Amino acid sequence: MAIATAPRATRSPKKRRQLAPLWLLSPAGLVLLVVMAAPIVFLVFTSFTNYDQRSLFTGAYESVGVQQYVDLFTDSAFWVSLLRTVLFTAAMVGGSVAIGMGVSHLLTRIHTSMRYIVTVVLIFAWAMPNVASSLVWNWLFQPGYGVVNWMLTQLRVFGDMTNTQWSNDPFLAYLSIWMLIVWQAVPFIALTLYAAETQVSTEYKEAARLDGAGEWRVYRDVTLQFLKPTLLLVTILSIIWDYNVFNQIWLVSQGGPDSATTTLGVFMYKTAFVGFEIGQGSAISVVTTVLLLGLTAFYIRNLIRSGEDL
Repeated sequence: MAIATAPRATRSPKKRRQLAPLWLLSPAGLVLLVVMAAPIVFLVFTSFTNYDQRSLFTGAYESVGVQQYVDLFTDSAFWVSLLRTVLFTAAMVGGSVAIGMGVSHLLTRIHTSMRYIVTVVLIFAWAMPNVASSLVWNWLFQPGYGVVNWMLTQLRVFGDMTNTQWSNDPFLAYLSIWMLIVWQAVPFIALTLYAAETQVSTEYKEAARLDGAGEWRVYRDVTLQFLKPTLLLVTILSIIWDYNVFNQIWLVSQGGPDSATTTLGVFMYKTAFVGFEIGQGSAISVVTTVLLLGLTAFYIRNLIRSGEDL
């Protein structure tokens, strides 16, 4: 007598197809989990401890709860650094986006051969590592033999600036760092906006011109309307990058003079790796990340809304 057996459950081809992308992405996902998630978890954990220089050698530390955050929020230096970071970020983002918009529009108006030359120059400027460019920038503004100081002296407008030390003056230090960061940021913004601007239909522009609109009004009322999603995107990225700027500030002025250029990134570095208050430095990093996530979420929401409107 034959005994009936239940059929073995097998996965349908559709189910296997749905799981295939997950299997393919799992190696990269594991790498991201180890490289990104684990340090973030350790950072948050450290911010609730008194981890310091002693802990690096002995591994001993104690949990202090939210005391690191209480100390941070009652520290006037933190609030000054935060305000300085917000204002400096706004200046850098505003300058780089405005100049990038101008350069991108210029690329649509010049001859093809000149466009290729400008594009190559922009790519070279963008590809230069920020550490190398910061060191070259220091040489350009070096007192005594800096090219920029020599050129400004030759203009005979600002007087003799040959021996001017830019990093010793708060305004000049900010101006030097601002020019460096904007110079590095403009190529990406300009090329991205240029790619978007070339996709704007010429029919809308011609219709506006037939209605009597000038070139500035055509750009404002037609081109910018189509550039809004891309413009918001590059603004988000610029805020993220400029908010976290550290190398350029540290290599040019090291946060000086008298902490005048100490942004949150420099403040965190000095706290964690100069004063070896690693728990406090972790708390600064956590707060900075939360603030940045809030700004990013706000701009992403506006980006999605602008895309829906279009």
